[in-house]
Amino acid sequence: MKKSLHLSKITSEDMLIRYSVENFLSFNQRTEFSMIPGKGSLKKEHKAPAINGVSVLKTSIILGANASGKSNLIKAMAFGRFMVVKGFPAGQMIDYEKYRLNRSSAESNSRMEFEIQADGKNYAYGFVFNNTRIVEEWLYEVTKRSEKKIFERNPQFAGNYDLALLLKLNEKEEDKQFIRFTAKGTPDNQLFLRELIVRKVAENVSCLSDITSVYNWFLNTLKIVFPEDKYNVGLESEVNDNERLNTIYKELLKYFGTGIVGVCLEDVEPSSVVIPDFILSGIKERLMNSKSENVRSILGINNYTYVLSREGIGLKFQQLKTKHLTNDGKEILFDTKDESDGTNRIIDLIPLLIDLIEGNNVFIIDEMERSLHPNLIYDIFDLFLSSSSSQRSQLIVATHESSLLTQKLFRKDEIWFVVKDDNGTSRMHSLEDYNVRFDKEIRKDYLLGRFKAIPRIGNRYDLAALVKADTEG
Repeated sequence: MKKSLHLSKITSEDMLIRYSVENFLSFNQRTEFSMIPGKGSLKKEHKAPAINGVSVLKTSIILGANASGKSNLIKAMAFGRFMVVKGFPAGQMIDYEKYRLNRSSAESNSRMEFEIQADGKNYAYGFVFNNTRIVEEWLYEVTKRSEKKIFERNPQFAGNYDLALLLKLNEKEEDKQFIRFTAKGTPDNQLFLRELIVRKVAENVSCLSDITSVYNWFLNTLKIVFPEDKYNVGLESEVNDNERLNTIYKELLKYFGTGIVGVCLEDVEPSSVVIPDFILSGIKERLMNSKSENVRSILGINNYTYVLSREGIGLKFQQLKTKHLTNDGKEILFDTKDESDGTNRIIDLIPLLIDLIEGNNVFIIDEMERSLHPNLIYDIFDLFLSSSSSQRSQLIVATHESSLLTQKLFRKDEIWFVVKDDNGTSRMHSLEDYNVRFDKEIRKDYLLGRFKAIPRIGNRYDLAALVKADTEG
């Protein structure tokens, strides 16, 4: 029987449908990663309800050998998010690496496209670019049978833009002029989608909800975590009181068998907590601008966990402490820094888990298994899937952990492999591409190389001979 954990949940419709990338890092030819379900009928609860005829999966794992391109795929997605949310200053080079093992790639443009679900609609948003400029950009609303162009940027068009729909939706001449002016003034190295937001066009023109929905998906829904990161930039969580927050942490830590019997929050002086200014200022701004006084920010710094909340015109700081039982049954408090690496990794991930279970988040995580026992990784997926039956969050993980390769936990279309060919090009394929019975355990076949996503080791005898010759010489 699956374990479940009941937390407050938020209904949401924001998810990733599909992503493609071309001429970026180790991806030479166009490569596609899809969250669209295959033909399998098992584990229907892993599929989110369809929006305009399009259903998507809630989980996926991506496996491959070292240097196969798993991390490059996530770096490509992170670059796309960066371009939408921040971008490079006007006149500056677009700093990224094309595929370097093919001479023609240096002279070719790069391309990426996100297909997403946001605010009850399906969108396709993408752009073609190089190190100096955005060559093309497009946004479509799509259904299973049709697509509607919202805007397109292309040098073939007069003025480089097709804005017909945006202009049609906005009847006021001043609104039309605002849109045209923004398009004309968009720097060559920046995205039109972003410019409509940062120039506050979407705030002042009435019919740009599609623009806002897509931008907010990148800003708020898409969350990418690399191994060197902690999910510690401040989770905003609507929690009525400390007791409720303590209960959430207690139950999750108990769920994962950490030996912790409870947690508590102790007040600390803000001056005693060293937090980078850019993180602290961002947290303060969000808390102060929140409409609710119950919103808290959960922050991890140097293996200490803090809870920040609004207090008057300033912030209240509290430190999370863990509770253990002594041999005589008395409670004793620990700092989180005194817990094991594995326990601290779980504590780091708890805000992420809360976000997942509450909904409205797409998490893409590289090497989630660091400092975690394989069974805990399994349990995280199991917890998410058993607690998110009515939610639309997604958990996508690139991993080396082969113990996750079981159809007891995943559908075939949720398992992807990354392979680097002899030309150094990364390619992706799904377990769905193979004729594998639903009841077959696949880990052994993976380790034997059937799915081509394991390290290729050279001839050890040739290596031994080389070493011997060197030592004898």
